[in-house]
Amino acid sequence: MSITKAILVGSVVGMVAPAASWAQEMTTINLINPLPRSTIFYPLIAREALGYFEEEGIEVNLLPSETSIPYVAFLENGQADLAILDPNETLAAVTAGASLGTIYEVNQRAPEGIAVSAASETQSMAELEDTTVGLVADRDRNFLAQALEAEGLTIEDVDTVVVGGSGPTLAAAFRDQTVSAISGASSDWLALQANGIEVRMITPESLLRNPANSFAINTDRLDELRDPVEGFLRAWSKGAYVAEVNRDVLAEISRRAVPAEWEDEEFGQGFLAVAIDITVPLTELHGDLQLEAWEGLQPGLLKVGAIDTEIPVETFLDDSFIAPANDWSREEVAAEVQAWADENM
Repeated sequence: MSITKAILVGSVVGMVAPAASWAQEMTTINLINPLPRSTIFYPLIAREALGYFEEEGIEVNLLPSETSIPYVAFLENGQADLAILDPNETLAAVTAGASLGTIYEVNQRAPEGIAVSAASETQSMAELEDTTVGLVADRDRNFLAQALEAEGLTIEDVDTVVVGGSGPTLAAAFRDQTVSAISGASSDWLALQANGIEVRMITPESLLRNPANSFAINTDRLDELRDPVEGFLRAWSKGAYVAEVNRDVLAEISRRAVPAEWEDEEFGQGFLAVAIDITVPLTELHGDLQLEAWEGLQPGLLKVGAIDTEIPVETFLDDSFIAPANDWSREEVAAEVQAWADENM
């Protein structure tokens, strides 16, 4: 299995800040994440527009995310410097002995959920027993299993079918009543709404707050990557903060960066609202590692067979990047956001 071949499946996207007014040596960070250039990861596009890459002397190469190879393999091979992983991927990799460290929580609320059609009479997970539940993709099976487990059922109590991620296909699954519910993520519910299907969430409350996505690094490369990664995370945090400064400015930045997501203004605004909800941190510090949350999600993953054993969190959580990631001025970011608005809006 060729790592190089997987990377060449799609073109590597170079994201570079506007040209500097002075010569500066740039360090490249190779990043692999689920949706490389999208409003859902708006800190990337916000910090590009505001020049935060340039300030840190960083360029970012986004590696193609559509690959059957686990993202962890890209870290272990050195093809990626950072990867965004969900808890299942993180814990499975650590259990398998990967040299992996979780250094920053990207999303502290789960974008995943279980949805039913707004017209459905189903009110809870318990009512899904002996029905067919749709999965947007195979990866959504584990979340469904955890949601069922939270209400006394198991994955064996339902049938599952992969329905795919396109809006028309998802809408047809509900319209034709081939599934009772769908296990997916926030972007899928927006796609359903754009195709005329309103949804209602029945996700157990206990699953909604967790470290849904986090930055992971190969711990064998910590010394080599520490300085550029600290700069990367500082820029990411500042980009995330833009949503708290001026949402209208962030919307305009997003429209310009990913116009395809704004062809329908209502969809674009809804997508941005979802992105902000899962990105603005629950912790005081951006990206801070929630030890209790990581401990709390493991019993559920163990029950559904996603992991084989519970893992001491201190073996893979590394909070040494959190202070540098938050070493910046909110007042300066607010001023920079206003300056961008004055020039571009």
